[in-house]
Amino acid sequence: MSAATTRSRTARTPVPDRLCAEAVDLARAAAEEAAAPGVVGEHAGLVSEGDRVVTHYFECKEPGYRGWRWAVTVARASRAKNVTLDETVLLPGADALLAPEWVPWSERLRPGDMGPGDLLPTEAEDLRLEPGYTGEDEPPPNSAVSEELADLVDAEDAELTFRPVATSRGSIAAVAEELGTRRARVLSRYGLHAAADRWDEAFGPKTPMAQAAPATCVSCAFLVPMTGSLKQAFGVCANEFGPADGHVVSLAYGCGGHSEAAVMPKPPKPAPHALDTLQVDEYPLRPARDSGSVPDEADGPTEDLGHS
Repeated sequence: MSAATTRSRTARTPVPDRLCAEAVDLARAAAEEAAAPGVVGEHAGLVSEGDRVVTHYFECKEPGYRGWRWAVTVARASRAKNVTLDETVLLPGADALLAPEWVPWSERLRPGDMGPGDLLPTEAEDLRLEPGYTGEDEPPPNSAVSEELADLVDAEDAELTFRPVATSRGSIAAVAEELGTRRARVLSRYGLHAAADRWDEAFGPKTPMAQAAPATCVSCAFLVPMTGSLKQAFGVCANEFGPADGHVVSLAYGCGGHSEAAVMPKPPKPAPHALDTLQVDEYPLRPARDSGSVPDEADGPTEDLGHS
């Protein structure tokens, strides 16, 4: 027998054993014993797993398990006529309703998920952080390897007893403390770039608000400058009526609340009052005799108009 013929027979699906294929009632009884009453449905087919090993599939009517199937595997020993039960499991089908793939909490976490009392541990190898300067490796001022002590030894009036142990001005620790890097870990370059990209996406020049703004934040009086390397590109908005109040904004960002966007118009000057309330007007109690429209004296004798 050639090697090609052996490979073709091995790769070919084995023919289901006749007795195992006919053991549908045995497989159904095993599925109904493992499942709740009325959950096992119709027979959905069988698959030959090997020599004298067959798996029967039954529909699952359990609510919430759409597309799942009960799989009951039966087997028969060589030259035996009795079929025995191997295992019973519930397996998903091709169109089964499955739960989403499990994702670690560190990848599920989103901005704003933390609440009061929640703790967010930081990984030791976090790419956003790098070791800072704590001063633990720096020799104390009165150490034999200290540069300050070497300078004091050369001086005749050096008094090491009263030498202060606190951080002295101009030392590495003092400079690190002034720069804000005297911590166990500080932001790495990757962490700075990630924060800059995040802030630029939220309040940057490409946002619709910035596109319609009359001017950028770099010329706004409400911009509070930052320190460090990010001050060249970002600041904090201090306009309580602006959409970015209290947020880090790009210097190229802008909104309608710019301090120099518009000048408030002066209120119009009211017109002078028509009635003079400061001057007293005199009004007589009775009208003058010649002030009416009717003459004071009667007209002459009336002419006869021809009426009877």
